[in-house]
Formats: sequence, C-alpha cells, structure tokens
Amino acid sequence: MRLEARVPLLAVLAAFALAGCTQRGPAPILGVLEWDRIAVTAELAEPVLSWAVAEGDRVQAGTVILELDARRQDARIAEAVSQVGMTEAQLAELTHGARIETIDASRANLARARAAQEDAESEYTRVAELRKRELVAQSAVDQALAARNQRRAETQAAEAQLRELTQGTRPEQIEQATAAVAAARAALETLKLTRERLTVRAPRAGRVDALPFHPGDQPPVGAELVSMLVGDTPYARVFVPAPQRAQLEIGARFDVRVEGAPAPFPAKLRSIRSEPSFTPYYALAGDDASRLVYPAELLLDGGAELPAGLPVTAVPLTP
Repeated sequence: MRLEARVPLLAVLAAFALAGCTQRGPAPILGVLEWDRIAVTAELAEPVLSWAVAEGDRVQAGTVILELDARRQDARIAEAVSQVGMTEAQLAELTHGARIETIDASRANLARARAAQEDAESEYTRVAELRKRELVAQSAVDQALAARNQRRAETQAAEAQLRELTQGTRPEQIEQATAAVAAARAALETLKLTRERLTVRAPRAGRVDALPFHPGDQPPVGAELVSMLVGDTPYARVFVPAPQRAQLEIGARFDVRVEGAPAPFPAKLRSIRSEPSFTPYYALAGDDASRLVYPAELLLDGGAELPAGLPVTAVPLTP
C-alpha cells in the first residue's frame, strides 16, 4: 500500500479514537439559568397609585416599590380607634364605680319607695279593720293588699340598686371589659399593619423582575404585586439523566457554560430531587429524550449580572 493512501486512513482512525475518548467522558447536562425568586402579594384589593421603581432595577431591602390606595384602610383605622376609646371608657366606668351623684339619686329613690310602702301598709291595716266590721267589701281589702305588696317590691328593688352602686362592680364584669379593650386594640394593630403593607417594600435586596400591575389597576387579594430575583449569584436548574444520578452527591463540582458567556462558571450541586421526571422539551438531546431525569440545582460561583432564562450546559468534574 502506498504512503499517500495510508495517510487518510490514519486520519480517520485517529478521529474515531478521539471520538471514543470524548464519549467516555461525562456527558453534558442541559438546563436553564435561574435566580431565587420571591413575590409580594396583595393583602387588600386596592388600586395601584404609583410605581417607585421600574422592572430591572436593583433595590435594597426596605426600598419602596409601589403604592396602593390607602383611603379605605384609613377609614377602617379611624373606626377602630373610636372602638378602642369606647371600650376603654367602659372599663374606666366599671373600675371607678358609680358617681356620688348617682348614689345620692338611688338613696332618694329608696327613701321615696319606703315612704310609699309605709303609706300602703297603713292603708291596708285601715281597710282590714273596716272589713272586720263589715263596713267595706272584700274587694277593697284585696286592692289594698295588692298595693302594699307592690310598694314592698319597689322598696326591695331600690335597696338592691343602692347596694349595687355602693358595693362596686363585680370582678367578672371588669375582666370582660378588660378583654374587650384588648380585643379592640389588637384589631387596631392588625389594621395598622395592613395599612403599612399598602406601601409595598422590597423584602430583600435584589432585582425587580416583574411589576404585573400598572398605576390605575386594581389587583385582587392574593395577586402578585411584584416579583423579585434575589441572591448573590444565580443557579442552573438542570436535569440529570438517570445513568448519572448515582454518581452525584450534594457538593459535587461542575463546569457550567451559559449561553452567550465567554467562559464557563464553576458551580456546585446544591440540591437534587429523589423523584424523577420526564425530560423537558428544551433539554431533549439524542437518546436522553426518552429517559427519566432528576431535577437538580447547581449554584454558580459568579455570574451576578446574568439574566434568568439563559440555556446552560453543565459538565460534572471528576474528583
């Protein structure tokens, strides 16, 4: 065989040898770049008044993001303040007891009732004597007896009222009034806390990813008002093929290449699920398209300016 014919053959064999070496290495794992995401939801269905930031802005914890209309909540707070004042006044009245003027009026009522009872007692005695001499009918005696009993009952009621005023309030009533004050104050604090959250602030430092509602919109209760991307670095959400799952442990090292980035990023395995799922459409590649995969998260070392959603390819590093 001539040398010229052997050169292409050697080149082909060398290419196959290199391909075999490449295939023996760890297969790349496909996925997408993500950030830890948090959301702030609406606690009241109030219109959006204004934005204080724009989508894509970086904010610090506590930064005002948007304002909701607080007029209705302010009215509720004013009503709750009045309720607290009323319950506190009722408690003070029960604690201090009756005023001296009220006690004096009760004593005067008792004196009037006793005088009326004495008059009814005398009238009944007189009519009873006349009946013994058969000078009046029995009906007159019955009427006098009923009048006397009524006056006695009125005297007993006046005496009981005076005792209630002079002996003070029962401890159970004071406890009930104290509980009513505590409940009214707690309701007021709840309303104030909800009022503060009508000014939506960033719960953590991060980037404003989405503001779904614009000024003038009225989001329903529970709607997502702002979505934020937080954390120092992004992570790669990848899908580990079943044949590679047994070889990976938490902390395993990877090289992650992000679409559009000039160089790969070192990363480590932060988590991996124990339940498999089917390969998502954007991770389909050859035979792996029909296999089960295990969702995992690779925390990147760097890439703080990378946006979410970029395709990634991760290659496990052999220890």
